[in-house]
Amino acid sequence: MQTTAAPKPHTKPEITHPSQLPAVDKLLLADVMQTLRHSYGLEACTQAVREVLGRLRSRLLAGEALHCDAADMLQEAQQQLEQRFAPRLRPVFNLSGTVLHTNLGRALLPQAAIDAVVEAMAAPANLEYDLEDGGRGDRDDLVESLICELTGAEAATIVNNNAAAVLLVLSTMAAGREVIVSRGELVEIGGAFRIPDVMTRAGARLVEVGTTNRTHEKDYLGAIGEHTAALMKVHCSNYAITGFTKSVSDAEVARIAGEKGLPVIVDLGSGTLVDMRAWGLPHEVTVRETVAAGADIVTFSGDKLLGGPQAGIIVGKKEWIAQIKKNPLKRALRVGKITLAALEPTLRLYLNPETLAQQLTTLRLFTRKPAEMQAQAEQLQPLLQLLLGTGFVVETAAMSSQIGSGALPVESLPSFGLRIYPASGRQAGRLLTQLEARFRKLPRPVIGRLHEDALWLDLRCLESSAQPAFERQLHELGTADHI
Repeated sequence: MQTTAAPKPHTKPEITHPSQLPAVDKLLLADVMQTLRHSYGLEACTQAVREVLGRLRSRLLAGEALHCDAADMLQEAQQQLEQRFAPRLRPVFNLSGTVLHTNLGRALLPQAAIDAVVEAMAAPANLEYDLEDGGRGDRDDLVESLICELTGAEAATIVNNNAAAVLLVLSTMAAGREVIVSRGELVEIGGAFRIPDVMTRAGARLVEVGTTNRTHEKDYLGAIGEHTAALMKVHCSNYAITGFTKSVSDAEVARIAGEKGLPVIVDLGSGTLVDMRAWGLPHEVTVRETVAAGADIVTFSGDKLLGGPQAGIIVGKKEWIAQIKKNPLKRALRVGKITLAALEPTLRLYLNPETLAQQLTTLRLFTRKPAEMQAQAEQLQPLLQLLLGTGFVVETAAMSSQIGSGALPVESLPSFGLRIYPASGRQAGRLLTQLEARFRKLPRPVIGRLHEDALWLDLRCLESSAQPAFERQLHELGTADHI
């Protein structure tokens, strides 16, 4: 005869009416709440206790009987406080395989920039103060000469990102007039930022020339008229058109514009200051090459291939930079001391090319050797296999990283990492989704990539100095809800 086990009796008192709930003041006098008050303040602690009691009261009024005590209520209040005061911007481990991941903050700052930012945050600084004569200074002066030295440009100015740089340039140079752009260069980048849209916002009128895959010199020449303000080249940084193609080089467009007395604007997007081929990486046109080709104005980002903070850098002819700086939009788009504090030491690293690959974090990640990442994968594989158990297979695997943020879209970097997939094919998609969520719920979330029925953890961005911290928290996977 089969018997049914009797339910275990509740060990905590039964509460059936709101009058049995403790008073707010009584809970606030508990030792644990006294400690929490030092961290969160009396007002926040009182609010948390009231909300916990309010939820319990609602359940009781709905006819539910509760089995809990004051310790349970205090624990729930503590969890509520911890969640409320937890930072929303958190560090993560980027194992996605994309080095410059827009959603993860793009470039990691070099240590020199981090040190400078900490110092700038802790003390007043000569942001717009001329230490020579004691008068008001120009914040662009802090980095302009350095940028000009590295790019060959006559002058420079800084705004908060490259989209802002393009907007400001067009607003200054072409408001109410026409700008000629090849159809093959009407790009859209992340966040639905489109060249035609930003041109409209800047008050300029777009004139499209050529076709998607082929644009000729005669197309530019035929479009120039009395309302033309500038010719514009846009670097196709997040896609590539191949096959039966034709484009007009920056130098050729500059020659055409020069003959007609017009300026040339070049938006490089992910601009680089050095020839990446020096480190065995694919070539990306440099800012210096673009300036030398005859561009009057060049715009590019500070937080992509340059490896610094988010910024839009505008370089070019002095007369145009002077006009751009007088535009009222410049004040709305300018950067603060934190950005400049990070940008200056980042730029200074470029003055010593021999140590750049070691000191500039972005370039160091680009140039990591696959063998180094393979050794990491072989160290981590048995640990992860043990923690995930027999329900998953954890294996080392060769991978391909991408640079990201619209730079070199068809190029990849040979990499190595871990490939994790369910041991059984049953409900594989659900299991992988849950596994990815477990990694994201770690104290320092781990961001991988779901691809081809597996979770891929690319180790390119896990430097050896960060590996111990990564390994220590992996044990939290075992305490998470099991799949």
